Amino acid sequence: MNAPASAIEQLHLELPELDWITDESRIVRLSQDFSWFSPVLQRQLKDKRADAVVRPRSEDEIRAVVSACARRAIPITIRGSGTGNYGQTTPLAGGVVLDMTVFNAMLWVRPGVARAQAGIRLGELEKHTRPSGQELRCVPSTYRSATLGGLFGGGFGGVGSINHGPLGAIGNVLGLRAMTIEAEPQVVELRGAEALRMHHVWGTNGLVLELEVGLAPVHPWLESLVVFDAFEPALLFADALAHAPGIVKREIAFFGSPVPDHLAQLADHLPRGCHAVLSLVAESCEAPMLELVAAHGGRMSYRKTAAEVQKSNRTLVEFTWNHTTLHALKVDKNLTYLQSGFTPGRHVEQVIAMEKLFAGEVMMHLEFLRNAVGLMTCSGLQLVRFSTEERLDEIIRLHRAHGVHINNPHVNIVEDGKAGGPLPPEVIELKRRFDPQGLLNPGKLRDWPVAA
Repeated sequence: MNAPASAIEQLHLELPELDWITDESRIVRLSQDFSWFSPVLQRQLKDKRADAVVRPRSEDEIRAVVSACARRAIPITIRGSGTGNYGQTTPLAGGVVLDMTVFNAMLWVRPGVARAQAGIRLGELEKHTRPSGQELRCVPSTYRSATLGGLFGGGFGGVGSINHGPLGAIGNVLGLRAMTIEAEPQVVELRGAEALRMHHVWGTNGLVLELEVGLAPVHPWLESLVVFDAFEPALLFADALAHAPGIVKREIAFFGSPVPDHLAQLADHLPRGCHAVLSLVAESCEAPMLELVAAHGGRMSYRKTAAEVQKSNRTLVEFTWNHTTLHALKVDKNLTYLQSGFTPGRHVEQVIAMEKLFAGEVMMHLEFLRNAVGLMTCSGLQLVRFSTEERLDEIIRLHRAHGVHINNPHVNIVEDGKAGGPLPPEVIELKRRFDPQGLLNPGKLRDWPVAA
C-alpha cells in the first residue's frame, strides 16, 4: 500500500502541464530576496523556504494554482523578481511561491496612462511607453529587473518621486485587476483609492494580475555628479535644486561623506572625503543648474548626456535609492541601512542634527522627493555601521525621538516596519475579502500569524 501523496505532490499531479521549478537550489533562491541587507533579517530568515515554485504563463494557469492551493489550504507567496529588502517574498510557512515574471504582457499605452500584467519588468514597460514620449512616473533603481507588481506590492517610490511623490500618492496608480484566493477564484477590478488598499502590504491581501499606472513626459536627462568639500553646502545645493520650480528634474540624491568613498565604480569622479549630489536634470536646464552649482561652491565632476547614457547602457540611476546600499555593502560587509522620513520644511535642519548626533556611525544618503500630499522633503537611506541589534534599535529610537520617521527595514511584519502602527480597517477588510482562508504570505501581517 502506497503512502498518501503530500499536498505539494498532489499539486504536481493535478497540474502537470504547469512550469514547476523542482531544482532544490533554485527553490531556495526563489524563496529569498535582498533581506541580507539586514543582519537581523539574515539571521531570522536564513532557513525559510518554499516547498514548491511555479511560473504561471496565463490567467487560467494562475486560477488553476490558486484553486488547487485553496482546496488544500496551501500557503501562497507572490513573487516578482525578488528585489525587495525585507524578506517580503520569503515564505514563513512554506507552501508555493507564485513566480509572476512570465505573466508579463504589455496591454496598452495611452496619453498619460499605461496598463500591463503584473510580471512585466519596469525597464521593458518603458520600452513600450517611450515611443509615445512617455515614461513611468517613478521607478526603483532596480528597474531593469523589478516587476510592476513587485513595485506595487513591496515598493515605495524611486526615481521620479521628486515630481510625483511616492507610488501611493493619489493618481499614480489608477486601477488594478486582482484574484481572490478561493477554491473558485473570482477576478475583480479595483479603481482609485480602493486599488491602493493592496499597495505596499507585500502581497498579503490580494493577488494582483494587472496594473494601470500614470505616465510622465520623457525628457533627455542629463546625468551628473556635483562634488563639495563640506557637508552643509552640498546639502543646501541639493535642497535648492529640488525646490527650483523652473528646473525640470527626475532624480536628486545626496551622499554625505564617507558614502561616496563606498561607490567604487565612480571613484574617478568622487574625490576621497567629498560630499556629492547626483542628479538627473533635463538637458535644457543645464545652464540654470550650473548657476546653482556655482552659487553653492560645487564642482561638476561627472556629466553624461541622454545620448551618451543610452549608448553606454550605464546610468547613475543604479547608484541611487537602495542601489547605494548594495554598492556600499560590496566595499564593507559590516554596513547595514535605515529608511527615514524627514519633516517637510524642517528636513534640512533635521538632517544636519542627525549628522552631528551620529557622526561616522550613521552616514547620510538622502533621496529628495515630494511626499504624498506634494510637499518637498527628503527620505533617508542612511548607511549604518552595524555593531549589535540593541544599538541598531537605539539608533532607531533616537531618530524617532528627534521627530524623524523610521520605516524599520529590519523587521518582517508589515505593521512593525511602519513604526508599529495598525493597518487601516479598509486594508484589513480587503484581506478578508480576497484571502478568506489567510493563505497569502502568512506571518507577514500581525493578525494573520503562521498557523501552528
